[in-house]
Amino acid sequence: MASERRGLLIILSSPSGAGKSTLARRLRAWDDRIVFSVSATTRPPRPGEEDGVDYHFLTESAFKKEVAAGGMLEHAHVFGNFYGSPKPPVRAAIEQGHDVLFDIDWQGAQQIRNSELGLHTLSIFLLPPSIAELKRRLESRGQDSAETIARRMQKSWDEISHWDGYDFVLVNADLDETEARLKSIVTAARLRRSQQPGLTEHVRRLQAEFEDGGTP
Repeated sequence: MASERRGLLIILSSPSGAGKSTLARRLRAWDDRIVFSVSATTRPPRPGEEDGVDYHFLTESAFKKEVAAGGMLEHAHVFGNFYGSPKPPVRAAIEQGHDVLFDIDWQGAQQIRNSELGLHTLSIFLLPPSIAELKRRLESRGQDSAETIARRMQKSWDEISHWDGYDFVLVNADLDETEARLKSIVTAARLRRSQQPGLTEHVRRLQAEFEDGGTP
């Protein structure tokens, strides 16, 4: 059944350590109409991962067939495996009034914006307050080796350099303040004309009332 509101494709991007994962969790906790996009991948499942929940696990042949048939909103080849966002579940979700959240890089964001669902895209990029703070956050996690942190830091500038390809850019100096701004952006974007499929019919009814002498 169609919803009164069409959902958004919310793209959240940032260099590693800028707070993207934390803000994505907070956004979903704030509103259960926001669902996470389950990606497809050709890599084998890791222990505990469930098909259709963590990823849609596909063979390379099946993945390439989906791409050729136009079944992926975006896709990329990363470290020997293919990753992508299946189109049918995303389309179904937004037609039911659910917003779909994507944790992808600038290349994936660009592909989605250029897709047939691009009209419903809301893209947000998170910047760190400084490069020194970005490195500090990565180190404070205590999860990565010095080599991994150095690699992430090297990649971060390439990601930051594409900041101007997004609808909104937030400097995440204070997590709570950034969260509040993020919620305001989503709330406003939900009121775009493109997200309210019933507006055209409502205006037609107003016009009919006007022509029938329904005004003073």
